[in-house]
Amino acid sequence: MPNKPSAAKRVRSSRRKQAVNRLHRGRARSADKKARALIEEGRLEEAREAVHVAQAALDRAAQKGVIHKNKAARRKARLMQQLNDLQEGT
Repeated sequence: MPNKPSAAKRVRSSRRKQAVNRLHRGRARSADKKARALIEEGRLEEAREAVHVAQAALDRAAQKGVIHKNKAARRKARLMQQLNDLQEGT
């Protein structure tokens, strides 16, 4: 329990920021997971669209500072690598 008004305000603002961060992180993780699942199933056209959505979500999360920009780049690179492997195999 905060003892000072400024500390109470920091608690309130931290909770608001946490909710926004959780939203962006969750969207990025869900999109990434969906894209990887479609790639595993071999559904090429749907996987392409899902990878595009995942890239946008990862970029948005990195832009907001929810995840590090290098982490977003690494995840996007791995998704593209998996998608390219699927395309070559088809």
